[in-house]
Amino acid sequence: MGAGTEPDGSSRSDEEWERFLRESVAGAADAPKEPSARARDVAKRLRAEPEGRPAGWRTYTPARPKRRTGWYVVGLLASLALLVVAFVPGLTAGLFGGADASPPTAETERPTQAPPADEAQRPTTDEPFRGSPAASWASGAAGITTPKAEAVGWMNAAEVERALTRSRDFLVASGLDREVLEGERPEKAISLINPHQKDVQALLKTAFRTPSEKNDPLLLFSRFQPSRTDLVGDVVKTRGRLTYQEGERGALQVTADVTFVYPVTRADASGDDGGDAGDDAIVRTIVRRELVMSWDDPDKVITEPGTFSIVSYKYEMTNGGCGAPTGYFNPPFGTDGQTDASATEVDPYDRSAPVGQGELSEDECRRATRS
Repeated sequence: MGAGTEPDGSSRSDEEWERFLRESVAGAADAPKEPSARARDVAKRLRAEPEGRPAGWRTYTPARPKRRTGWYVVGLLASLALLVVAFVPGLTAGLFGGADASPPTAETERPTQAPPADEAQRPTTDEPFRGSPAASWASGAAGITTPKAEAVGWMNAAEVERALTRSRDFLVASGLDREVLEGERPEKAISLINPHQKDVQALLKTAFRTPSEKNDPLLLFSRFQPSRTDLVGDVVKTRGRLTYQEGERGALQVTADVTFVYPVTRADASGDDGGDAGDDAIVRTIVRRELVMSWDDPDKVITEPGTFSIVSYKYEMTNGGCGAPTGYFNPPFGTDGQTDASATEVDPYDRSAPVGQGELSEDECRRATRS
């Protein structure tokens, strides 16, 4: 019998039979394979849910790139702004200066130079600090920096902190209290001074009745005569700091160095519309004070709880008047009390040097290079 026979009884050749056996073992190249039961189940489920197929847990769809058109526009505008600032530097003062400008970093030590000059601008009743460094200073007590409290001498840290707070309270009561600025007696400030300090109590007793060069309330307090001077607005700008060290007999010695800027106008001046009230309507009286206070150990010094003794006091003042003491600052409005051109020029905003002599004799006066 041959190698194989066809259904019609014809025989196959040996070569065809051998090829048939080989393909039966290896499988034909194009022969379909029987799918597994799992594959058939998956295919059936996918056919039943043709829409919204869940993404495979190993798939990753890359995010579409974001359009950068907006950033190109922002970059172009920023470049134009830098060019404007570079070629018109004075414009930045108008954009970022004035009463709403952010205050500089709080003063924690004596600066090394005076603040930079500002664009010359006249003050108005709405912006009484315009055109001066004080425009960016903090207001009121916020401009007086208080250091971190640590134990010193007879006081622990909590007591030092309390003394620092009361020291600043004195500066507020003597140089910022509205009623005191309008000529009232500074009772709250006086109550913080050791009543047993005889020389200071003698000054306080006579200074408000009969002011003189030796006994002048302006040595410790800021006051304006309400019949002559009005304060402009409710804000006084300040810049300064408190420092402390151990003093005599283990006392806590606190030193205050603060500049106060008072915008004022003549009491009968007009201009309540917020504009300029005249060429010389608003004057800024600038006072820098240095006061050294001693919080004494009651076991070693006669004192009262919550009071300090004054070690020293001195101040510098510009645009506050010259001549015999009256107990009030007398700002020069218009041609009244104009400072002699030969007077010593000072920059009242320069805090880089120590405070000078406070007491001004009748023939001494200072002329501010800017106000």
